Amino acid sequence: MNSLDWVVLIGYFGVMIAIGVWSHKRVDDVSDFFTAGGKMPWWLSGISHHMSGYSAVMFTGYAGIAYTYGVTSFVTWSFPIALGIAIGSKLFAPRINRLRSRLRVASPLEYLKNRYDLKTQQALAWSGMLLKIVDVGAKWAAIATLLSVFTGVTLNQGILITGAITAVYCTIGGLWADALTELGQFVIQLLAGISMFVAVVLKLNDKGIGLFDAFDQPALHGHGKPLVGPYGTVFLLAFLFIKLFEYNGGMLNQAQRYMATGSAREAERSARLSAVLWLVWPVVLFFPMWVSPLLVHAKKPDGSDSYGLMTEQLLPHGLLGLVIVGFFSHTMAMCSSDANAIAAVFTRDAAPVFSQRAREWGQRSGLIAARVTTVVFLGLSMAVATQVNSPAFKDIITVVIKWVAGLMGPIAIPMMLGLLRPFRRSGPTAALTSWALGLLAFWLVNYPINWNVDGGVPLQYQVSVPLAVSLVLYILIGYIKPEDTPERLAVIERINTDDDGATAAVPAPAGAGDDMVTAPAKD
Repeated sequence: MNSLDWVVLIGYFGVMIAIGVWSHKRVDDVSDFFTAGGKMPWWLSGISHHMSGYSAVMFTGYAGIAYTYGVTSFVTWSFPIALGIAIGSKLFAPRINRLRSRLRVASPLEYLKNRYDLKTQQALAWSGMLLKIVDVGAKWAAIATLLSVFTGVTLNQGILITGAITAVYCTIGGLWADALTELGQFVIQLLAGISMFVAVVLKLNDKGIGLFDAFDQPALHGHGKPLVGPYGTVFLLAFLFIKLFEYNGGMLNQAQRYMATGSAREAERSARLSAVLWLVWPVVLFFPMWVSPLLVHAKKPDGSDSYGLMTEQLLPHGLLGLVIVGFFSHTMAMCSSDANAIAAVFTRDAAPVFSQRAREWGQRSGLIAARVTTVVFLGLSMAVATQVNSPAFKDIITVVIKWVAGLMGPIAIPMMLGLLRPFRRSGPTAALTSWALGLLAFWLVNYPINWNVDGGVPLQYQVSVPLAVSLVLYILIGYIKPEDTPERLAVIERINTDDDGATAAVPAPAGAGDDMVTAPAKD
């Protein structure tokens, strides 16, 4: 990097902070901070939903998969996400929007107290928060890895720089700041991605290799196969189910985008836009990674530094700074949205259970608590990021694929399937059992069993078994021990109907009693 690249990078950071300061004026209460008051346009929600699913892991971990295996990086990652969101646009997006408009909740998990019970809500809330700390920690480590390639700063310095700047704008501006910065980040990503695509095509032409001839080169042998190596059919099907739950709200931050729109119909349109973007745009981003063995030789065994090396070699200064800004934009978009979601879960779901003061928070004190929680979450995730590549966490892609994908299912299944009428018989017993035994299955498959199998348990089973165990138990226990009480059925009906003239069942804050009150529904 030279001075021009630094000007682009520092200018980007300045704009992000300025957006946060401007968004501060739009945040008057907790609802504005966590769900934008239900006033976000569907197209902004869709772009924000799309951007909040990226991170620099794509340019490190998935770049390594693309470098080693080729197009399977798209087939087993962004394609399942696009398909999962498309299915969820009908199945989940409208219902999650009604959580805000009908039940008046500000956290995606807030409805679980009345859908199941307080114990279930707390189990999912605390395990979800802990998993998110690990997930976001991997994202910080990914962007710091890239930053070290270009600038020479240490991993910990890179984590501190990106985390501190993200903390400023997402803490003062809430979800509005997240969405508006993600819009700007989308534009930057568009320019950076096209620049890199063009640079790679021109470089291939200089070598006498055409755009459609690249995969015929010996160095890319097997790179055109959709399923290869550990990323086979079972892995693809498992990832499709995982992403169906994860990217429609199971990891919380995407659920907030649906909640932020003005109506269930707008939430559905938002999801469709995000699905189209996930289907089309990653192809442009991935192509340079697929052909990277023709242009660079990765220094790391997993190839995770290949995209950074290629960028440094092919792009002139200025454009290099723009692409680096694109790396930052991905990670900061996801991490800031995760921080906002976890702050919502803690202040709305967890804190009121063990703190009388939290149950008495007003609008101002609740907003202060939300901002403090956001900073604390970012700090904890940054601390975890310093441990990536340690014996406990291993490399970045292991954390993202094995830990996050493997653990997400047991947490998301009770939350997501609890929205749907066909699963109305499944109550707290089904939810807690499926959650607990799903987590146990993750531990058994990834550790004791894995240690005693020659070559280890294949990756597709490491991520799919916990999900399968949770799904089967959730459905089976619901039929063996149905717990569909009138109160729980009322919650389900409120989020499955468009009867605007009815009254909304409003859950009391967690820990404040079990009674439900009603309020006029607005959609």
